[in-house]
Amino acid sequence: MLPSCVRSIGKKSLTKKNAAGIISKLNNGFASEATFETKPYRLHKLEQGPSTSVSVTREEALKFFHQMQTIRRLETSAGNLYKEKIVKGFCHLYSGQEAVAVGIKSALRPYDSVITAYRDHGWCYLFGVSVEGVLTELTGRRTGCARGKGGSMHMYTDNFYGGNGIVGAQVPLGVGLAFAAKYKGTDGVSIALYGDGASNQGQVFEVYNMAKLWNIPCIFVAENNGYGMGTSAERSSASTDYYSRGDYIPGIWVDGMDVLAVKEAFNFAINYCKSGKGPLVIETATYRYSGHSMSDPGTSYRTREEIQEVRQTRDPITSFKEKIISSNLVTPEELKKMEGEIRAVVDEATKKAKTEPEIGMDELTADIYVNNLEGDIRNISPFNPLKHKRIGPAVNAK
Repeated sequence: MLPSCVRSIGKKSLTKKNAAGIISKLNNGFASEATFETKPYRLHKLEQGPSTSVSVTREEALKFFHQMQTIRRLETSAGNLYKEKIVKGFCHLYSGQEAVAVGIKSALRPYDSVITAYRDHGWCYLFGVSVEGVLTELTGRRTGCARGKGGSMHMYTDNFYGGNGIVGAQVPLGVGLAFAAKYKGTDGVSIALYGDGASNQGQVFEVYNMAKLWNIPCIFVAENNGYGMGTSAERSSASTDYYSRGDYIPGIWVDGMDVLAVKEAFNFAINYCKSGKGPLVIETATYRYSGHSMSDPGTSYRTREEIQEVRQTRDPITSFKEKIISSNLVTPEELKKMEGEIRAVVDEATKKAKTEPEIGMDELTADIYVNNLEGDIRNISPFNPLKHKRIGPAVNAK
């Protein structure tokens, strides 16, 4: 049986494949821009929400497709590396949820921040880390974005704060990032993402209160993929309307399988927060194709038919591809060529992820502190302390 987040969208809710209107033509015969209708948003304590009429340029269409396809291919490689026992520990894939990250990132300004849980590989890539930098981090190599020390669950880069392994713990940190933006007098906002499985954490409701009390510019994003580990949303939550969970905080429900709907929702949300109105809660109804992590086959609590139905009717990449081709923004040949180029980049990065060396033991105590005030670093024996050393710049220590 399909979870509510899947049933509520259903086959009829697929965004229209044909453009509602083509604004202008390029000399080469391509449409320069097209307008599409999205599924209606659901609102909580808002009189007006995002527009359901969303325009996308040819350049944006190519960019969004490239980003989503790269994340999909990257995650496929990550899964294969895990199966080969080259990726150690935990590995949580984002396949199926690409439209959420790409849509949100398209709305962000350079100084806005994002913090998420452990399904973070695609986010790290979107914030500027190369495919090689992501995959070599997964395999613990020195060319990884954290020199192989962070692995799957702890990736960072400018204005991207991870990658956090403790369920729900990133949400208070996200409010702290938003508080810092307000304290500094900027109009920056913070995006704090968490899953439906983390939505019942007490710390989430504590920082709802703090964020609204001080009108902190934080956008809480509940990525509802239908299952918290192996438990469906209906079995874990008395209310599955996650966008209304903030009570006194306004909320929006958005089709998280439609990159354009997500883009429009977050353009609206950022304008709302930067105007001083305080926080928002946004629920993105999405779906993950893999299990909770690579150790979960993902078929003991749902059927293969359910997964296949979502792939066939709601896949964020396939549906977007059909729309931009049918509206004459791109050609199938262009996208096929792009897919080949992406495959080549990921394949090459996968080879590096297997062959690049690991860091040496001398880096065991490197970059623990931005400014080490503690002197020697404690070892397993108090009589044999270790020295601290600095290697790279401190990310986000500004």
